[in-house]
Amino acid sequence: MPEAYIIDATRTPTGKRRGSLQDIHGADLGAHVIKEIVERNNIPQNEYDDVIFGCLDTVGPLAGNIARTAWLVAGYDLVVPGVTVDRQCGSSQQAVHFAAMAIMSGTQDVVIAGGVQTMSKIPIGASMIAGRELGFDHPFHTSPGWLKRFGDAPVDQFYGASEIAKRWGFSRKDLEEFSLNSHRRADKARDSGWFNKEISSINGLEQDETIRANTSMERMAELEAFDAHGLITAGVASQTCDGSSAILLASADAVKRYNLKPRARIHHLEVMGDDPILMLTGPIAATKRALFRAGMNSSEIDLAECNEAFASVPMAWMQETNIPHEKTNVNEGAISLGHPLGSTGTKLMTTLLHEMERRGVRYGLQTMCEGGGVANVTIIERL
Repeated sequence: MPEAYIIDATRTPTGKRRGSLQDIHGADLGAHVIKEIVERNNIPQNEYDDVIFGCLDTVGPLAGNIARTAWLVAGYDLVVPGVTVDRQCGSSQQAVHFAAMAIMSGTQDVVIAGGVQTMSKIPIGASMIAGRELGFDHPFHTSPGWLKRFGDAPVDQFYGASEIAKRWGFSRKDLEEFSLNSHRRADKARDSGWFNKEISSINGLEQDETIRANTSMERMAELEAFDAHGLITAGVASQTCDGSSAILLASADAVKRYNLKPRARIHHLEVMGDDPILMLTGPIAATKRALFRAGMNSSEIDLAECNEAFASVPMAWMQETNIPHEKTNVNEGAISLGHPLGSTGTKLMTTLLHEMERRGVRYGLQTMCEGGGVANVTIIERL
């Protein structure tokens, strides 16, 4: 089977909610990383086969196929198409999967996969809110078929995060200690300059502005819990933010044709469903299946990224997969660095790739929990 290679990867800094990136139109934010990719690589702009972007809540400035719009706003050739993917929080990771599949099938040679989200102006759930104005009070509970199968149990990530913490025996203190460590690791990585090569500055912002270097256990203890078990607070949840990211994938033929230097290859792609009510446990089973199908065991994974939608998610995942915290989210994740929804997949992969290069390690694994109980897993091999 033909190989799919990662040639380049970049991301904007994450702009905190109502921060430095809040007034940038989604198309311009997406165009920024597209420009960075195109300008850094010797590929004629009209020879890109596709632009695949992840994005959720595609209303307002994000509506109308933001992938295509961002390419056009970047000023590039009209012949290049674009398509927008919604696999919830894993949307841009799925964009990478679709790009790799196209290349591995031999139907395309050069694809940009990425994502964009402007959560300051278009908050999470905006598309569901828009549905209410059309007479749909709930995207699931208004379906007789859904009610027959799942009843009226909450379809809510906060409920899922709380239930995971309860079932795996994590206390509120456990979750808060994990979150405190997230900010401390991210602060160290930022101050050490470990993000510098992966970030493309924009609007005067050069580093992630979501890191709370001065947070403490005492401050987090003061936060109000908003779940039945009294475990989940804003301090142990991913941050609302703004950002975009992009990865360039190419075939072996394109590598030769354009004299490109592959930085990694796609080793394995996986996607799997799980309980849509518990919702956030998907990465556990998906990771186990990915490792089995790839003929690997967890000890062969040098670095991993498990999206920190909530602290309980990677905590349960690490326990069940035997991939230790020393290898997981080493420069930290969405609790400290933000979770720009449709952009997070390629944001994490950009960070994973750069850290693998910095450490000189071979295999990296990325996974994300997603709405509907779905999870993506990608294993890459550094070259």
